[in-house]
Amino acid sequence: MIPSAESREMEQAVATYRKAFGGTEPTHLSKAPGRVNLIGEHTDYNGLPVFPMALQQEVNVHFRPRNDDQVRFSNGNPEFPPRSFTLSPEIPREETGDWGNYLKAPCQALVERLGPLEGLDALVTSTLPVASGLSSSSALVIAVARALLHTNRVEVPTLELADEMAAAERYTGTQGGGMDQAISLGASDGYASRIEFDPLRLFQTAVPPTWRFIVAHTMNRAEKSGAAQAAYNRRREECGEALGLMWESRTTDDPLPRTPTYSEIISSLPLEELLALAGDRLPPPLLQRFRHIVTETERVYEAQDAMGRGDLLTFGLLMDASHESLRSDYEVSSVELDRLVELARRGGAAGARLTGAGFGGCIVALCDSRHLDEVMAALEEGYYQDREVPGKLEEVLFVARPANGASVHPL
Repeated sequence: MIPSAESREMEQAVATYRKAFGGTEPTHLSKAPGRVNLIGEHTDYNGLPVFPMALQQEVNVHFRPRNDDQVRFSNGNPEFPPRSFTLSPEIPREETGDWGNYLKAPCQALVERLGPLEGLDALVTSTLPVASGLSSSSALVIAVARALLHTNRVEVPTLELADEMAAAERYTGTQGGGMDQAISLGASDGYASRIEFDPLRLFQTAVPPTWRFIVAHTMNRAEKSGAAQAAYNRRREECGEALGLMWESRTTDDPLPRTPTYSEIISSLPLEELLALAGDRLPPPLLQRFRHIVTETERVYEAQDAMGRGDLLTFGLLMDASHESLRSDYEVSSVELDRLVELARRGGAAGARLTGAGFGGCIVALCDSRHLDEVMAALEEGYYQDREVPGKLEEVLFVARPANGASVHPL
């Protein structure tokens, strides 16, 4: 019998582990999926909904418990050097952008929550492209957290752990929201999830069997922990400034609520009236940031409804509107992202948009299964054919299949 690709990868990981850790073998495997956000971009850190699904591509942590407070990590990708540290409630950070910060973040948070913990020796491998906007960093945080919890025989409720890890990841310097951690932990096979915040909740919708979501990577990294971090954090600051200015300019008979949150402001007025009010009160670029956030929130609910009734055309139009808003109002697109979106639409996609933070990374396009080959061909011929692809084409151009959330397995 010819070994499957999965079994070959497992054998290779175990061999790499032995080499890294003096001939010992891992006892368990912690798996955490990446995600593709279908719609609802840059809304989560404003306490507003998103609509992602987990991917079959994932981060894998092969590990073996230790009986002391030491943690040692190796990585199957030589780009990432070994990292080791002592578990404590105050773990010194690596330099900004170092992958070790995504190992330390969950470990520090769990020690703060639970007290002294025993460590582990672990090998990290991944089928997710790095800095692609598909949440490889948060998947790493979740996989490490689940491994450490399993090592110490501790259970934390799924949504509670997601909230905890969203806060923990800010240790890296990126002031993100809670979408990535929630979907990596709470996803179900075959479903997309609308995620609400404060409190955290997931509402699942089955992805219609004939729908195909295609992910295409620009091959330009979107490093929220590196070059894009300042721009990403600045967008969050601008959202807060816009919200504050809307609230501070209230009059005695103002229609806006007394509590300055995006969710309450959005629910206080019809969209057109809210945008007209913002037009009178906000200067650029705060007006543009505000307009993206409030219109994108409405698109999330409309998109979930469209998926629920199998309305592919409407879902696609909402994706198109989302991309235009991200391009013109939020200013996080790029020439390469716009090119991939254009090619996907020209090839027969119902809609396409950048996914993730932007500044590089990936797009996601939607089509009916009957048009899949045409859309894939349009992307391959129009974008990848004249570019040098690092590795295999299917690593940067693939059909996203909604998968289950994180899990730990004995070996």
